[in-house]
Amino acid sequence: MTPEEFRSAGHELIDWIADYRSNLDQRPVRAQVDPGEVRNAFSKQPPPTPRPADQLLRDLEQHIVPGITQVQHPMHFGWFPSNASLASTLGDIASSGLGTLGISWESCPALTEVEEVVCDWMRQLIGLSGNWEGCIQDTASTACLTALLIARERASDYSENRGGLQAEHKPLIVYTTEEAHSSVVKAALLAGFGRDNLRMVPMVGATRAMSGPALARQIEADFDAGNLPCAIVASVGSTGVTAFDPVDEIVEIAAEHAIWVHVDAAMAGSAMLLPECRHLWNGVESSDSISWNPHKWMGTILDCSLFYVRDVQHLVRVMSTNPSYLRSTVDSEVKQYRDWGIPLGRRFRALKLWYQLNIDGIDAIRERLRRDLDNARWFAEQVAQREHWQVLAPVNLQTVCIRHQPPGLDGDALDRHTLGWVNAINQSGAAFMSPSKLDGRWMVRVSIGVEATTRAHLEKLWQLIQAEVARG
Repeated sequence: MTPEEFRSAGHELIDWIADYRSNLDQRPVRAQVDPGEVRNAFSKQPPPTPRPADQLLRDLEQHIVPGITQVQHPMHFGWFPSNASLASTLGDIASSGLGTLGISWESCPALTEVEEVVCDWMRQLIGLSGNWEGCIQDTASTACLTALLIARERASDYSENRGGLQAEHKPLIVYTTEEAHSSVVKAALLAGFGRDNLRMVPMVGATRAMSGPALARQIEADFDAGNLPCAIVASVGSTGVTAFDPVDEIVEIAAEHAIWVHVDAAMAGSAMLLPECRHLWNGVESSDSISWNPHKWMGTILDCSLFYVRDVQHLVRVMSTNPSYLRSTVDSEVKQYRDWGIPLGRRFRALKLWYQLNIDGIDAIRERLRRDLDNARWFAEQVAQREHWQVLAPVNLQTVCIRHQPPGLDGDALDRHTLGWVNAINQSGAAFMSPSKLDGRWMVRVSIGVEATTRAHLEKLWQLIQAEVARG
């Protein structure tokens, strides 16, 4: 493809995307395909000859789009907001079009230094002090793994330079809760701690926040057993019910024993753009690492997860790779982001944030977040006022956890009822919500925060829910 052919095909694609986004509310929310249907729409053999770009657009419309659950749809209330603002999409296109190679500062100085700039902008916007420095990871899962790797090395006095964890005399322990994201367990396992050395700290009632006293007791018990407490992962806005662990209590307990504290604020980090929400992570300045995803509620297109640490020297010491072919005469003067995470190469992801912040502006982003918070409170009020309906967890941010419980219905029958009405709505394509288990029983999470979602869409959702329950 020549640049001129690219220009022509690119204009067509941009026009198609603009039309697609403009008319998204006319499409079903949930993917309308059966397993294997998309795969079977294509030849089992690679194309023998080139195909025109306009044919690919037709395939995109006819075979691919029906297989997409439309997370940008205003009636999408599943999982978490996964916005992809058009401003940040321009940054993604610019990143791809530039085709940069981010393996060192020398390979693309602009990639490194724009990332430095936008990470520091974001640090300021969420109220962190200048003690923190950040980089962009792909997801909070990778950030959590990186945090546990550097926590492991601090606690073991750099065991990676000896025999690793296999040679350590004391098992290293990680603490979190059952409410933490599944990626926390995965990270602990991949970092070599082992499931037996992962502690699920009891939580406090309906808040499902980590109990500070229970954490302190568990740490003391591990010391008494000859173990070495290593890291605590605090959830700030958990996936299930948007629980907030008490970061201020946790960092105080951790400081007594030099235990690493990683704050996982994957979705709720966006809320810290609002000064009135920052009390929800009081104490965060005394933690050791933080991750949150602008590619969720804030609206930067995937993949864009921010990872901040206070001790950069320690991070680089653990993660550094310095082969001779990557060395340059300016190494002592610049950041080498390959030493800040797992991959060697990186895309110019900072352009997504740079475009979004410059085009949309932080005031508009904050206004949208406040709109979503207000809509969540309104929706929770509608549910709580209706007979036989329950709001099952505090509405800390934009997620409302609900259940309909008719008189005399409980246990497995209640689960069948819950899954029945939510699955019927999801399969209809009219809206999408994600059911989840809470204390062993199914409930429904209504996660509000799609860029296009207004109060009118919440009103429509509530009407759909009541109608479906009445039908059942």
